[in-house]
Amino acid sequence: MKLDSSISAVVTGGASGLGAATARALAARGVKVAIFDLQAGKGEALAAEIGGLFCEVNVTSDESVDAGFAKARAAHRQERVLVNCAGTGNAIKTASRSKEDGSIKHFPLDAFNFIIQINLIGTFRMIAKSAAGMMTLEPLEDGERGAIVNTASVAAEDGQIGQAAYSASKGGVVGMTLPIARDLMGEGIRVNTILPGIFDTPLLAGLPEKVREALAASVPFPKKLGNPAEYAHLAMTMIENGYFNGEDVRLDGAIRMAPR
Repeated sequence: MKLDSSISAVVTGGASGLGAATARALAARGVKVAIFDLQAGKGEALAAEIGGLFCEVNVTSDESVDAGFAKARAAHRQERVLVNCAGTGNAIKTASRSKEDGSIKHFPLDAFNFIIQINLIGTFRMIAKSAAGMMTLEPLEDGERGAIVNTASVAAEDGQIGQAAYSASKGGVVGMTLPIARDLMGEGIRVNTILPGIFDTPLLAGLPEKVREALAASVPFPKKLGNPAEYAHLAMTMIENGYFNGEDVRLDGAIRMAPR
């Protein structure tokens, strides 16, 4: 897909981190970018910076997502590009024993469901609604109507202690990538997923410097935290390379996560 001012894009989680880097990369090519996020302050500021549009959207709500798409499409026309970066995590063991009194408790199911609703079902909600919109477009010269990039995590394949919900949600994103690509192949819509390793995002920014250094040192090569711009670079490749379809790609400096 040739990226220019004729193309519109939606980036979820676009107000910060991986999503913000991708929004900037798309805007640099002239693409009209709509940022879907709950962080209104950051989202509005970035939209002003890149000449885009901010839409306050909760990916767990049909009504919120529908309103976001309506606003974005009214301003920029139907999107041909969707990048899903919205997500969150938690760290809770499946079952654990208290060191104080020996009492046993299990992972609260509402906390498990919360992660699944955002990371997995929220991603699928965005894909389904965006793909339905893309199907209304006339195909480009190569028959393509759209390109979708999702964000999973290396935790989909080597999740750590306490990551049962997070790994399940990201593993679900990986697992649905190929079936969705096959669902949409007759419509000229490509679907790919990135599995980032340890990236320098706002989530890690608040950690003590010694912890950040230790995380960077754990990466085989290069020994550093991933830069969000490196994620954006791969996302752009997946969007622009028309033969890139149905793939799940780790972007992690060759790291394989230890149990803890």
